[in-house]
Amino acid sequence: MNTQTRKAWRIRQPSVIPGFGLALGVTLFWLVLVILIPLSGLLIRSSALGAANFWALATDPRTLNALRVSFGTAFAAALVNVIFGIVLAWVLVRYSFPGKRIIDAMVDLPFALPTAVAGIALTTLYAPNGWIGQWLTPLGIKVAFTPVGITIALIFIGLPFVVRTVQPIMEEIDREVEEAAATLGATRFQTISRVLLPGLTPAVLTGFALAFARGVGEYGSVIFIAGNLPYVSEIAPLLIVIRLEEFNYPAATAIAAVMLLISFMMLLVINLIQSWSRRRYGYGA
Repeated sequence: MNTQTRKAWRIRQPSVIPGFGLALGVTLFWLVLVILIPLSGLLIRSSALGAANFWALATDPRTLNALRVSFGTAFAAALVNVIFGIVLAWVLVRYSFPGKRIIDAMVDLPFALPTAVAGIALTTLYAPNGWIGQWLTPLGIKVAFTPVGITIALIFIGLPFVVRTVQPIMEEIDREVEEAAATLGATRFQTISRVLLPGLTPAVLTGFALAFARGVGEYGSVIFIAGNLPYVSEIAPLLIVIRLEEFNYPAATAIAAVMLLISFMMLLVINLIQSWSRRRYGYGA
């Protein structure tokens, strides 16, 4: 069989996955129906406002402050979740101790718990007369009804994204790699920074992106502990709801479009860094 015959035979060979063409068509149809059409409608509605009107609505001081609170607290919460999520995942993977299964199951609790219930529980804890807030108030520390309270709520709902993304990668790292690094004279810090973290970087960035994206759009667990004070603790999703209740659809559309653009740009940058880290360290290729 010559080269051309072999190539023609490979082209005619059926796909290993049966029904790939149909599955791909259904996938693209569902993607367009669920994601692209709603987002296209939002962008089309925003473009109909006109550049001057859209800019005026998007740069309203109250809107800018709400965007700053939403993205700032989501970013801070995602950073905290990266640090403690890695530590928690490491403990669950590397150590055995009584109650490990219970702690492992509790990590997924924010997935199952209704967000409104989480918001009420956190408010009960951190309000000035709450179980924890009553001890913080005399120290001049106010958590509830401030951006700090919003950050705590976003840490609560975002932690599982980091842990469940990093944990499987940690399980694949052999202990012999750490032992080899120690044998060659590496300190614990060098082992972590030069041996373990490079392999975890793509997973860490993925967990950060998921936690950040969830935090930006979070509503239920935040509205109770935030206090919703304009220019102080008002989040962008709540401001969109307020504009809709006021029948101010252009303002709601403008805020949603700005959130969409900022989120898309930040996630794009994170994905580019993630792709670079995979090429740089040779993981996930």
